[in-house]
Amino acid sequence: DLLFAPVSAAARRRLAPAAGRDGRRVEVFSSMPIGTVPDGVSVTANRFVWTRARFGPPRVTNGTDLVGTSLVETGVVDCDRYLAAVRALARTHGAGRYFAHRRESTAKLHRLAVETGLEVVRPELPLELTARRGPIGRTVLSFPSTVVHTLPLALAGTGVRVAVCDIDPSWLTPTASPRAEGFLSGVTGTARGVHRVVTGPKHYIP
Repeated sequence: DLLFAPVSAAARRRLAPAAGRDGRRVEVFSSMPIGTVPDGVSVTANRFVWTRARFGPPRVTNGTDLVGTSLVETGVVDCDRYLAAVRALARTHGAGRYFAHRRESTAKLHRLAVETGLEVVRPELPLELTARRGPIGRTVLSFPSTVVHTLPLALAGTGVRVAVCDIDPSWLTPTASPRAEGFLSGVTGTARGVHRVVTGPKHYIP
């Protein structure tokens, strides 16, 4: 599922079921972790070699940057719980900037900036390119997202530490899909080379 998560349902129906039965093959170029590959599908790992060669290395600051998520906008996470988590992470880890997801609402980001004091940044480029161009914090904190898989690759060799904050089940809305918790845990649990953080007095979890 993680392999095809970024691909639309329509594309999955057109490509995956037919692959291998009518002589066609599908090649997937992905940085996501891959388990069992369907028949007729080949996978080429995206290690962000071109990105690292084309951009950077970035200037690395001594600060911490937070990466936002649109889980509130999609109805998965409660807004108040999310803002409380961001506030706790910013305070505990000394974060100064918040890289907004492209789907985050202006109203929520305004409230976030007022309540946390974070500088909200709306990247014009994909975050992997923005991070390579710099400046970027020595620590980057993210909620469950594909960036916990891609940023360690894009920032390899820079000394930047990428960490992920799991979504506590108590943050989920009553209307969130029953599969949401398991899917989000899978996104973070399969990430390589990242640390784990919590929104309490503890810091990194090995």
